[in-house]
Amino acid sequence: MTTPVSPDPDRRPGPAPASDGSGSATGGGRGTFTTAVPARLDRLPWSRWHWMIVIGLGTVWILDGLEVTIVGNVAGRLAEEGSGLDITAAQVTGTAAALYVAGACSGALFFGRLTDRYGRKKLFMVTLAVYLAATAMTALSTESWWFFLFRFLTGFGIGGEYAAINSAIDELIPSYHRGRVDLVINGSYWLGAIGGALLSIVMLDTDVFPLDVGWRLSFALGVVLGLVILLVRRHVPESPRWQLIHGRAEEAERLVGAVEEEIEKEKGRSLPEPAGRITVHQRGNLGFGVIARTVFARYPRRAVLGLTLFIGQAFLYNAITFGFGVILSTFYGVPTGSTGYYFAVIAAGNFVGPLLLGKLFDTVGRRIMISSTYLLSGLLLFVTAWLFGRGSLTATTLTVCWCVVLFFASTGASSAYLTVSEIFPMETRAMAIAFFYALGTAAGGISGPLVFADLTGSGDVGDTVLAFCIGAALMCVGGLVAVFLAVDAERRSLEDIAAPLSSEPA
Repeated sequence: MTTPVSPDPDRRPGPAPASDGSGSATGGGRGTFTTAVPARLDRLPWSRWHWMIVIGLGTVWILDGLEVTIVGNVAGRLAEEGSGLDITAAQVTGTAAALYVAGACSGALFFGRLTDRYGRKKLFMVTLAVYLAATAMTALSTESWWFFLFRFLTGFGIGGEYAAINSAIDELIPSYHRGRVDLVINGSYWLGAIGGALLSIVMLDTDVFPLDVGWRLSFALGVVLGLVILLVRRHVPESPRWQLIHGRAEEAERLVGAVEEEIEKEKGRSLPEPAGRITVHQRGNLGFGVIARTVFARYPRRAVLGLTLFIGQAFLYNAITFGFGVILSTFYGVPTGSTGYYFAVIAAGNFVGPLLLGKLFDTVGRRIMISSTYLLSGLLLFVTAWLFGRGSLTATTLTVCWCVVLFFASTGASSAYLTVSEIFPMETRAMAIAFFYALGTAAGGISGPLVFADLTGSGDVGDTVLAFCIGAALMCVGGLVAVFLAVDAERRSLEDIAAPLSSEPA
């Protein structure tokens, strides 16, 4: 990484980055210094330290998948008399799902701002604590309003996680591995979905647990797993990149030096010299106006790209997969206690996609892979809708079709998070993630469940076909936009993709 950066056709003119050409962490005036910390992080080989980051930060998506899947699969059970809640299945997959997503959007914006201001580490501890407390209270619900309230607060914590975690991961993982690691971590949501689907089978079996107890224990298990993750997360450090721009250059140097020493001992060899340095001009906290101008005035093409990708994947997932269990029960008579088997299959397809295709985002490239995964998933979903409308599918074959669709869609959806977390300047990273997640998810994830709960639950084949086609069309639009606007960020330093505002004189 060097400064100044290479010309960027997506960036509108702004002040040119500065560099004094001096050595790492040397001064260039009051509040100004030159450092090789970002380049030192990018040239690190994969190590146990990186695995600790992945486990400590990435595994929270497993909890999110567990949470959402449990709710989808217990919707029918909660609506049954004797469940302990006076609520309908449509309220669970519609109102409660929309409130969960509304909470996630609100939490992303609220915690995203705090993450950029107070640091990645503080906030990814706080957001997980909020999530755990709200999930525990959901398990204790006795009234529908209580259930709705804590679904909102659970989403509030998860939204904060998306902003804090994705920004931290991208800033700690070497550029050579960033694409595949980010995709697999975001795709690990579906490992939780598999667990939630299989768990619901046991928890909803009234021969094992009473009707009003099993669903509560499902949420309680998520709390236990979250506490384990919280213990691991204590050892994940603050982002040295964040420290650099917040007056903590010495801390960043010490942290990276300790990591380098640990990795050299593990690998038994010295590390190569870093590839470049960057000059940082320390600035105060940035206001929303500066952030907005940076994202929309300086990088308008990237803003359009991020918004389109998020809306497409949000409609596909939040609008349709929330109600997959209801579709199986309504059209194929699958018992509510057995929908978990089917959901486990499509969840497996969702995880295998990023796992197998993730490496290609670092080799073949972002533009080709993002556009192709969005377009393929959209076109395959159109085919599924056509077959479903003709009555050619069974519960099994519909599940197979969804598994294939989501193999590509999950990879594309994960790349949306990767995209917005790496194409904007570091000072705005968490807030950019939060903004695009919130706006895209609000468009597709709040309105989607409310609209599609009626469509997929109406019992009318045409309504469900329409639901499928809307999701498919929006994914295709996302793919076409990516063809023209995607950023070739593979194997490039974050500072090369988007120069930090701190590399420019204040």
